[in-house]
Amino acid sequence: MLTDIDGIRVGHATDARAMTGCTIAVFDEPVVPGVDVRGANAATIYTDLLYPDSVMPSVTGIMLTGGSAFGLEAALGAVRYFEEQGRGYDVGVAKIPLVPAAVIYDLSVGDANVRPDLAMGRRACEAAKPGPFERGRVGGGTGATVGKLYGVRQSSPGGLGTATVSLYGGIKVSAMIVVNSFGDLRDTAGRIVAGAKYEGGEFADTYARMKLGDKNQSALARMGMNTTIGIVSTNCRLTKVEASRMATLAHNGLARAICPIHTNVDGDTIFATGLQKSDLTAPVDLLGTAAAEAAMLACLDAVMQ
Repeated sequence: MLTDIDGIRVGHATDARAMTGCTIAVFDEPVVPGVDVRGANAATIYTDLLYPDSVMPSVTGIMLTGGSAFGLEAALGAVRYFEEQGRGYDVGVAKIPLVPAAVIYDLSVGDANVRPDLAMGRRACEAAKPGPFERGRVGGGTGATVGKLYGVRQSSPGGLGTATVSLYGGIKVSAMIVVNSFGDLRDTAGRIVAGAKYEGGEFADTYARMKLGDKNQSALARMGMNTTIGIVSTNCRLTKVEASRMATLAHNGLARAICPIHTNVDGDTIFATGLQKSDLTAPVDLLGTAAAEAAMLACLDAVMQ
């Protein structure tokens, strides 16, 4: 679980009726953030602050939310909550909490008029705790779907999943992923476990149908209504360059689990964090490879609940 990394708490806010929600990772230890956006239809906030050429040293939390662009309001709810807690980047006259966020499109699943908002973002923060947390169709993964070649009606449920990979000397790399992909989700043996379906309910195999020039593709599938978003974290000390590199390598895990991935109709985004202060260090290539494994396993965990 992402909370296997000391100093990280996770909280959900879920509207099961409207089929939407948000999830926040709260950092109680100073972290070094990074990000890599691979999808062509991403909706995010504050990602520019996470790139290596930004001087911003840390963030207070990271939000994964439903609601499409409307859902970014939940991140502001978290900002206001953390301000009340006296947390954030100290600029002398105020402390400014920084809460980067990425969204999934879930408006076609439940009530399109209900989206994560200020209040829901606050509730997620209030619910944040260390230790085990709920997975599946909860928080930011509530309205997630997988395999939208023929539209949402013939897709499979997606969700939020998590996994941890343990390395030598107590080093850990963890992932928390919301799977809301255009492509199908495959297990480690290559079998489709969630994805686009024919009218009869059997899996269609999105890539195979695309290779055959399937003419029945939903117009919705060609729009930006898909995205896999997530966070990978380690208990190692990292620089901002290394954190972003770990995020980049973590996308390899999405590519192992989801096909097709990183398409023009996806907004795939992975955030990464390491610690500012830690006695643990490891080559970033190893950490990134472990992050890819954790991301792949988290994708599968999302639909196995």
